[in-house]
Amino acid sequence: MASSKNMMLPLSDTSKGDESLFKGSAMTKRGAYAALSYMGCAVLLVMFNKAALSSYGFPCANVITLFQMICSTSILYAMRRWRIISFTIGEPWSVSDSNSKLLVPLETLIQTLPLAGSYLLYMLATMESVRGVNVPMYTTLRRTTVVFTMLVEYLLAGQKYSFSVIGSVLLIVFGAFIAGCRDLSYDSYGYAVVFISNITTAIYLATIARIGKSSGLNSFGLMWCNGLICGPILLFWTFIRGDLDMTLNFPHLYSPGFQAVMLLSCIMAFFLNYSIFLNTILNSAVTQTMCGNLKDLFTVGLGWLIFGGLPFDFMNVMGQGLGFVGSGLYAYCKLKGK
Repeated sequence: MASSKNMMLPLSDTSKGDESLFKGSAMTKRGAYAALSYMGCAVLLVMFNKAALSSYGFPCANVITLFQMICSTSILYAMRRWRIISFTIGEPWSVSDSNSKLLVPLETLIQTLPLAGSYLLYMLATMESVRGVNVPMYTTLRRTTVVFTMLVEYLLAGQKYSFSVIGSVLLIVFGAFIAGCRDLSYDSYGYAVVFISNITTAIYLATIARIGKSSGLNSFGLMWCNGLICGPILLFWTFIRGDLDMTLNFPHLYSPGFQAVMLLSCIMAFFLNYSIFLNTILNSAVTQTMCGNLKDLFTVGLGWLIFGGLPFDFMNVMGQGLGFVGSGLYAYCKLKGK
């Protein structure tokens, strides 16, 4: 039994003995690993999704999301049944799974309803926001998510930030507008949907931070509850939209290459979701948003090398550079505890 306990994967609860990166740093080693893991997983997932949606022409992004959620939930179920992981912080090894078919108390599942609701709003708004504006302005407007995240954290938790952190955020937003300034085509509906997407993203990340600390669930537990609630809703949504029929009639459905891309996408989505929950709990919702901005630079560069089709523009490069510098300044402030 003692040897079995050592098989438990690291959870998301912050232990007092967790060492800082260096003396005086506000970020722990686990927090830094979580941030880097998120950025790596996010870049790879974008590449796999890009291959499925563009290279193979798969028309149903909702179905990819559904497959990813089913895969993540199945992996969590198997790992919990085999007692490789637990769903709650400090869960005793001897706890019996027979007490609940849900593997978590019903009261805890109900407590995570706001998380599932915010995730569904975030997902739907994000998908709709892509339709309303072109890619340069979409990237520009989405960079302002960090401002909304800071506002939501201030309203929900009273979180305040130093002038150096605020300055780094403003530099990122300024760089985003520089990157998209050559394509300021105004569409009131498209702009409104993107800003709604920013707000729902900020609420989703702030909800992860709050429920993660109040529910007693670790990152795996939050993922499990989110999948139990959102999975059936997303399945119903794809059914009424006819996406499932389109998937069954997709000509490359049984292609080994397409199936390999989808499998890798589902596996990477599991690690990405885990790293999002872990990074948000160990660090903060703002840090998670800043990591998202920082990984965009690597996504653009890697996407250009693999898929091409991105024309060179000096203003865009300068704006991306300012965003990179702003993210670096925020990381420096976070590490120094400012």
